Amino acid sequence: MMDSQENILEKGNQEVKVEETAVETTENNASPAEERKVYTTKKEVLDRVKEIAHGEEAPQKEEVEYLKTAFYKLHIAEREAQLKEYIDGGGDPEAYQITPDEDEEVFKAEMGVIKERRQQIFREQEAEKEENLKKKQAIIEKIKAMVTSPEEASKTYQEFKALQQEWREIKAVPAESANELWRNYQLYVEQFYDLLKLNSEARELDFKKNLEAKTRLCEAAEKLADETDVISAFHQLQQLHQEYREIGPVSKELREEIWQRFKAASTVINKRHQQHFEDLRAREEDNLVKKTALCEKVEAINGEENKGSGDWERHTQEIIAIQAEWKTIGFAPQKMNVKIFERFRAACDDFFARKAEYFKTLKDSFKENADKKRALIEKAKALQDSTEWRSTSDKLIALQKEWKTIGVVPKKLGDQLWEEFLGACNKFFEARNAAGAGQRNEEHENLEKKRDVIERLKAVAEEAGEGLQEKVQKLVEEYNAIGHVPFKEKDKIYEEYHAVLDKLYKELNVSVAKKRLNKFKDNLKQVAERGEGALDNERQRLMRQYDNLKQEIHTYENNLGFLTASSKKGNSLIEEMNRKIQKLKDDMQLVKEKIKAIDAENNA
Repeated sequence: MMDSQENILEKGNQEVKVEETAVETTENNASPAEERKVYTTKKEVLDRVKEIAHGEEAPQKEEVEYLKTAFYKLHIAEREAQLKEYIDGGGDPEAYQITPDEDEEVFKAEMGVIKERRQQIFREQEAEKEENLKKKQAIIEKIKAMVTSPEEASKTYQEFKALQQEWREIKAVPAESANELWRNYQLYVEQFYDLLKLNSEARELDFKKNLEAKTRLCEAAEKLADETDVISAFHQLQQLHQEYREIGPVSKELREEIWQRFKAASTVINKRHQQHFEDLRAREEDNLVKKTALCEKVEAINGEENKGSGDWERHTQEIIAIQAEWKTIGFAPQKMNVKIFERFRAACDDFFARKAEYFKTLKDSFKENADKKRALIEKAKALQDSTEWRSTSDKLIALQKEWKTIGVVPKKLGDQLWEEFLGACNKFFEARNAAGAGQRNEEHENLEKKRDVIERLKAVAEEAGEGLQEKVQKLVEEYNAIGHVPFKEKDKIYEEYHAVLDKLYKELNVSVAKKRLNKFKDNLKQVAERGEGALDNERQRLMRQYDNLKQEIHTYENNLGFLTASSKKGNSLIEEMNRKIQKLKDDMQLVKEKIKAIDAENNA
């Protein structure tokens, strides 16, 4: 008989462990999303927090954590909305200051009260559990004493029933002692009933009543399988288990059967409860993966370089979109929910803090650039009434170049400053252009005069006969005496003039050289008549002249190598030098011919 009872009790203890595991699971994973109240304002959250902090109910950890998450979710959304409203209203983002939130201070204070209450309640509960343990241990000792006196069992029956009632009224004990305590209690209760010397009718009646009570509990447990609310069904089952424990035994032949029925019904509810939380944990784990990915996206954006306001604005829009996506994702596992939120918030705060610092620095840069531009405006205004056309033009052009080197300022202010600067410059240049109108007319007249000289040079080039060199020289002097021409026409008329002049000089050089050589040859006989060494002396003079010309040509050619034609002025200088070199070469060739003529005369 004792072996059978111990077997039943051991199985009962196994079920108790299942119950306790399930209860622990419930405590650690309570407040699923479908049971949680949705808070839409911080006031609603604060009202509930104050109610918990100053009410009679014991604060529940899961609800407190949920309230904390809900408050800061609303708090951040409110702060972002305030910033957006400020910017949309034309506010300067870098000048925005986050004002202290009185609600947040109240929330923190109330949460501190709740924390203290929870700690106090925990200490009280632990003390109460220890006291309950001592009371239940005392009851076990009393029942144990009854079991050791079989002859007194019938006399102490009412006292035994009173002890059972007292046991039921005593609440929780320390978890580490619960199973052992229950095992001992059940053991001695069973032993008492086995030793109870009641009359058969009373004993059977007691067993019958216990069987009816346990059967009703089995039916109630089986009906819970149809309960749609898994959490409610599980909690109701815990209550049924508590009641089942408090009911006395049934007849020995039915004990195993009724227990197995109750256990089977409990298993169905426990499995549904376990599956519910496995599904919930799976969703929460999936939410954690999604939220971790969003954290990594924000952190990656933080790692990118922002080269200007455009990059900051683009990344801001990206982060705002990520924050909107974050709000669509449900809770992560409880142990990670606050941590992942803090990671996300820290990444977002880091970005917006650096953005604010950038625009603060940019604002300082804007001010510095604006001051520089205002200084240039003052300089331009000081020159706008000047009549020193050439020097003032150069100064204003230099100021315009300097303006371009100054960094940007806000567009609206930049447009105003530019208009003011441009106005001062235009005032001077308009006055200069008005004053230079007469000068331009004179330059156009000079252009026509130079074109007329070029046409006469072309006509001279077609002529032949004596006096050609004198005619060309006269026209060159006339051309040089003419003043400036329009700047745009200067290079063109210069090239046209020198093209004609180069052609004339080439022809004149050849003609003059021939005449000079023939005249030199005619005079050689007169030189020879001066004496025996006269021709040699003349030849030595010509050789020195030849060497000097050669050296001078070499010097010009060497200098020519250092010049470039990167500008119109540089190109004109090269052309002029080339003409000089050609003239020296022609002179050197004439000297060479003269030397040959002396050598021919000596040979004759």
